[in-house]
Amino acid sequence: MKRTIFVTLCCLTLGLAGCTSAKPTATVEAVLATSAASATLPPVSLPTQTSVPASLTSAAAVPTTVPPSATAEPGLAPLPAEPQRIEFESEDEAMLVGMYYPAAVNPAPVVVLMHWARGDKNDWVYVGMAAWLQNRGLEIPPAPGSMPFDTPYSFTPLPADLSFGVFLFDFRSFGESAPSNLPFSQLGPLWEADARAAYAKARTLPGVDPNQVAGIGASIGGDAVVDACGEGCLGALSLGPGSYLNVPYQEAVSRLDQAGKPVLCVGAEDDVAAAQACRSASGEHYQSQIYTAGGHAMILFRAKNNLQPVLDSLIVEFLITAIP
Repeated sequence: MKRTIFVTLCCLTLGLAGCTSAKPTATVEAVLATSAASATLPPVSLPTQTSVPASLTSAAAVPTTVPPSATAEPGLAPLPAEPQRIEFESEDEAMLVGMYYPAAVNPAPVVVLMHWARGDKNDWVYVGMAAWLQNRGLEIPPAPGSMPFDTPYSFTPLPADLSFGVFLFDFRSFGESAPSNLPFSQLGPLWEADARAAYAKARTLPGVDPNQVAGIGASIGGDAVVDACGEGCLGALSLGPGSYLNVPYQEAVSRLDQAGKPVLCVGAEDDVAAAQACRSASGEHYQSQIYTAGGHAMILFRAKNNLQPVLDSLIVEFLITAIP
């Protein structure tokens, strides 16, 4: 399918964090037990642990020169902006529930969002990520006051001609998806199966280019987006991974790197498992950003964090690289 190239984007090179062979040992239960404490960290404005271009050190740095998402063909009108509830099955026929936010063009790339163990698919809505990537002016609902990001993150507006389809879903035993009698410590392989099913479902959604799929995940989702990235998946971005699905993060990254698929790992020093996971991986197509502080996974989106470089710039640059 021909795509119109509106502009040319200069390559961005993020500095790689130092590599280590140590394997993260934190469990999902440990992250759940400590995430509340992480949420109370004071705001910070400290230097990052990796080298990044100075152009990405301000909130105005989201690129204004970007390739468009898929260009609409004659007769293919955009779908309505309102999210659609999607039911689908995992590989073992467990029922899963997701929400699909159609892009402003048809067909379009789609980003699959995978949640953390402290919440569910709706956290991507509350933090503003779903509406931001869709870029169609949908309102962000207020998050419950108990959430660490009760004030929406201040995403810099995307260029008007950039719009992604967005598919978010609940892993089993979360939200609206099927429950499981297994403890979290044994659900890793099943969550990976759920993630594969979500990638596969995203490719079949109306208005989606099935060959233009990428994943962004947090915590268990940060591992799942990499572990399950297969056919049609062009790359994955991990926020606070920790080998929580019983697959060593560096091994999952190596598999994607050998396939030429980019991976970006984002963590913070005060999220020890994430920093260790990010440093454990390497590869020609792998990059990492480790902040001095910021908390675990979705807590990185606290409006008061003042992360530098700003998080949304990293996300946009990754998507531009993964979905050319």
